[in-house]
Amino acid sequence: MVQPVLTIGAVLAVILVVLGFVLLKGSKSQYLPYYPGAVIFGSGLVFVVLAPMVERMFIMDASLGGWGIACLFAAGIGLMVTAVNDVFVRT
Repeated sequence: MVQPVLTIGAVLAVILVVLGFVLLKGSKSQYLPYYPGAVIFGSGLVFVVLAPMVERMFIMDASLGGWGIACLFAAGIGLMVTAVNDVFVRT
């Protein structure tokens, strides 16, 4: 049960980091690179809150709580890497 959650979290984190780099280079907006991380963080919170209410729902061998944990992990890592890259690119 742990391996699918870690795999999903790692894949989502890589997608968020790449998307943050692309949006950072391609936009003049100051906050646009952080929107994908905020969306993933919000969806992770929704998954974690819905997990106790829904009976044993599995998507790709991970329950809703596992998806929530993976989304929160990916959002944390993705937002930190995007913020560090933002500091070095814009200065």
